[in-house]
Amino acid sequence: MSRNTQHYIPVRADWLAGAREEALDPAQPIVDPHHHLWDRPGWRYLLDDILADIRSGHDVRATVMVQARAMHRAEGPEAMKPVGETEFANGVAAMCASGIYGDVRVCAGIVGFADLTLGDAVRPVLDAHIVAGGGRFRGIRHIATWDPDPALLNPAYTPAEDMMASDAFRAGFAQLAALGLSFDTWIYFHQIPRLAALARAFPQVPIVLDHCGGILGIGRYEGRRDAVHAEWLGHMRDLATCPNVMVKLGGLGMRLPGFGFEDGSRPPDSATLASAWKPWMEPVIELFGTGRCMFESNFPVDKGSYGYGEGWNAFKRLAAGASTAEKADLFWRSATKFYRLPGVA
Repeated sequence: MSRNTQHYIPVRADWLAGAREEALDPAQPIVDPHHHLWDRPGWRYLLDDILADIRSGHDVRATVMVQARAMHRAEGPEAMKPVGETEFANGVAAMCASGIYGDVRVCAGIVGFADLTLGDAVRPVLDAHIVAGGGRFRGIRHIATWDPDPALLNPAYTPAEDMMASDAFRAGFAQLAALGLSFDTWIYFHQIPRLAALARAFPQVPIVLDHCGGILGIGRYEGRRDAVHAEWLGHMRDLATCPNVMVKLGGLGMRLPGFGFEDGSRPPDSATLASAWKPWMEPVIELFGTGRCMFESNFPVDKGSYGYGEGWNAFKRLAAGASTAEKADLFWRSATKFYRLPGVA
């Protein structure tokens, strides 16, 4: 597929081996609040795989697994099938809680999927997730990415442009508030005003905006980096006035932002990554404050562009001038607060 239509960048182990760095500040505790696990044709990323990445020298204490259409139930009502992903993640968490795999607690928090457009009828699905999560289920992600350019869309997700404003979606969203659950949102930068409206309508629901707010740099956005940045920054400035919204800093190794890290003969080092990410991450930290920001790996999706260790080194470069307390926020405390993960860092 072309660079503009292929959703994922292939992971090339031999290419990634061309850039291996020692961990910077290896004593800094980390909670990775966004990764996936799956077993797909030609691409397996399960417990052993994430453990291998985590063992790159950084002190990762715990992780949060976010829905990715993995391990859905093969049978039963369609709406209930995503509960299988939570059952699977809770099993992985139990494996790690045994201590056999070291001190890291993979899947200490679990974010699943439930179709909020079911309205009030989504409640039994949410209840089933809570039971399946064994005390680890924290919320749901219902992907809302929409753009008029179909090349920018993942065909697995086909939300309506106005989904977040629909009566059905908001009736389902209200169930999150009733159950004390959080909401992960994956949207594109031009949709941020729709998220702000949702956040203001439901101030009691904790919301986290994934991947720096959905920056786009391919397709119709290619060559428009400055214009995209200006529009994105204005939307983020408004969103920052919603106190129930936090932001995940990461996800810029995907194809969508158009950085092209994957095109190099060697993987980018952490200094290169930090330089490219600085215009998109520093303003978010300034607007939201460290207490409402958290670094994320977004692995294995971002693994097509750089290694796990190099990614966290880049975050540490970006946070080099922060105080000890601010670093704690960015690397673990904001994540543990949002996902209610006491005692992991």
